Amino acid sequence: MLSPRFLVLRSAASLASRSLCTASKPGKAPDMAEGNPLLHVSNVRNRLREIVGASTNWSDHQQALEERVSLSSMLAQSQSELPTKRMKDSFLEVHLPLGSEPELREKYLTYHNTVRFGRILEDLDSLAVLISYSHTYNPALKRSPLSIVTALVDKIDMRQHVIYPDCDIKFTGHVTWVGRSSIEAKMHMSQYRDGAYAPVLDATFVMVARDPSNKRAAFVNPLKPEGPEEEKLLQEGEANKARRVELSTASLLKVAPTDQERKIVHDLFLNTLDTNTVSFRSRVLPHRSVWMEDAKLKGLEICHPQQRNIFNRIFGGFLMRKAYELGWANACSFGGCRPSLVAVDDILFQKPVEIGSLLMLSSQVCYTEGNYIQVRVHSEVFDPLTQQHNTTNIFHYTFASDRDVPSIVPKTYGESMLFLDGRRHFNQTVEP
Repeated sequence: MLSPRFLVLRSAASLASRSLCTASKPGKAPDMAEGNPLLHVSNVRNRLREIVGASTNWSDHQQALEERVSLSSMLAQSQSELPTKRMKDSFLEVHLPLGSEPELREKYLTYHNTVRFGRILEDLDSLAVLISYSHTYNPALKRSPLSIVTALVDKIDMRQHVIYPDCDIKFTGHVTWVGRSSIEAKMHMSQYRDGAYAPVLDATFVMVARDPSNKRAAFVNPLKPEGPEEEKLLQEGEANKARRVELSTASLLKVAPTDQERKIVHDLFLNTLDTNTVSFRSRVLPHRSVWMEDAKLKGLEICHPQQRNIFNRIFGGFLMRKAYELGWANACSFGGCRPSLVAVDDILFQKPVEIGSLLMLSSQVCYTEGNYIQVRVHSEVFDPLTQQHNTTNIFHYTFASDRDVPSIVPKTYGESMLFLDGRRHFNQTVEP
């Protein structure tokens, strides 16, 4: 049984062409008038540079890194040394005035007059970092000794199918849970249309705090909830952590599939046997199906200094944008139409990407059901001198097509594990 949110997304598919706000009710929000003191999206990264003392010039990056190392003495030796913070201490509201500032719109615009979701991912990533620094803010220090980076995008749930390119957008968010060195930040995006803000998406990011050299974990301020609503958010954060641990323990890279999953794989195999030869090696593709090996799309990025973050590594939002666009293109090619995003799930940042790296991206359609396409994007850096490949990120996206799509069929055992992993991620967006 698909959730009501999925049914709304399916029924909204016909609205994809309605990419602009109606002329009679423009998308200019009154709280985004000129002079409003709330944070503009273009200033988020500037604020982050001020907080950590990052240089805006690539030529000065080495000196800036050496200066940050000297901040290690300012780190707390235990979490109990740090003052307890409230959720409202980290609350931020950031404006993306696509309706009020037309000159800003081009950066976010697609050829089809829709909003580039990859750009939204970049803004969410920067906002999650700034929220985390707001939680750990110490007025006695001119610069923060912490290096806060994205560890995981736990989930992004789409609540609206269409993002209009000429309607103002508002991001809000705050810290909802902390561990010893990790921080969970929840963010919400809404868009002003028809005289009111409507929810667009909910996002949960997990950040980690490290020392100025970004080599070891650093303590963050404890969090104290105020009231039953905040207590519930904190409990949800604990539940999210437990769920992540459970999923990691049950990973197909560690343990065998369940009995049900083994039966699914075997049934897939039986459905591809050639009845004329009755041979294990003779395989026939079923009707309206595609071999998994034929549903790939690859790309490569040379990582230039322009894409660096405040710690002079490649900006995580840039990686998410490139992976999303490759995954979307793969789903578009596979489904034969422009798909819509349903959910982003479990983006794992395993290693930082250094400037100058050759970043290789590989997108794979790994599971389909009805008109839904589950895509996995794997990114790795390639060292041409040592010929070594090292995985940096894994991305999972669920897309919806405007028509039923072919079934994906694995040939090998490895592809069967990709199929089951994709099925698991897809089922996380379906009602139990």
